[in-house]
Amino acid sequence: MIPPKLKSGDHVRVIAPAHGLSPKLTKENKEQAIKGFGELGLTVSYGKYVHERDEFNTTPIEKRLEDLHDAFTDPNVQAIIPAMGGSSANQLLKYIDYELIRENPKILCGLSDITALANAIYAKTKLVTYYGPHFTMLGASKIVDYSFEYMKKTFFSDAAVRINPSEYYIDSEWDSQVIVNEGFWSINEGEVKGKSIGGNFITLNLLMGSEFMPDLTDSIVFLEANKVIEFRDVQNYLQAILNQPDSHKIKGLIIGRFQKDTSMTRELLTTMIHSKKELKNVPVAANVDFGHTAPMCTLPVGGNISLQVKKDDKVHIIVEEH
Repeated sequence: MIPPKLKSGDHVRVIAPAHGLSPKLTKENKEQAIKGFGELGLTVSYGKYVHERDEFNTTPIEKRLEDLHDAFTDPNVQAIIPAMGGSSANQLLKYIDYELIRENPKILCGLSDITALANAIYAKTKLVTYYGPHFTMLGASKIVDYSFEYMKKTFFSDAAVRINPSEYYIDSEWDSQVIVNEGFWSINEGEVKGKSIGGNFITLNLLMGSEFMPDLTDSIVFLEANKVIEFRDVQNYLQAILNQPDSHKIKGLIIGRFQKDTSMTRELLTTMIHSKKELKNVPVAANVDFGHTAPMCTLPVGGNISLQVKKDDKVHIIVEEH
């Protein structure tokens, strides 16, 4: 089930299912994000509890559920954007009213800890959700045009979306140093089509073995890691996914750009991928524009993607259904 597409005049609700808005996010940062949505013809409002933070940088489950459910049932809201990621969205999963969401399908887009919410909603309702920028990234980052471009392509039209590399990026939304992007990497060659499932390595691992983990049959899995882990940890998180009972049915793998503090290099990643017998015949592309670096594209959880990986870093990623 694909949520209704947006049009000029529609409304975005910012909520905090994980961490509340950071005190680091200035008035100017918020205005930048709101201006970006405004250029798409969208207006923005905040959930009741989005600015609250306790000692865990979040709010009680009941408050977060109230804002989540209100955003889905409010007829004036057409899209829902989390304030940021964090480390607590999985606390909500057992208490979400999935039937309410199924009856009020809307766009939900976020990253990092929102992996839990996006995948659980898809697993329980078959509503396509989205792995893309959250409000903080859109407000704090000095490079946002690429991010808004892919949100527009994904949320305003049914047309297929080709993912192209950004020209430049920064290592996190708070960084000021602009880095030239070297483009996508070809790790394993091949051509496949499949259902897109994925998000953050760590958070997706939290769903394994539960009713909130989507089926990996005929999937193209997309994964990214933030700087809280290093390259050795990535190997373990990847292996955990490959240990899933249905992992042998994975058709392709797309890996997002790593932050520099992970110490991941192309050579290390290639060695890691080639060491996995499970991935021997699976096309793998990497250094793709999604994750904790900015800007980032928008990928559907539950959509359909075609992936073509050829030598000399000739990588073609097309989101065919979103």
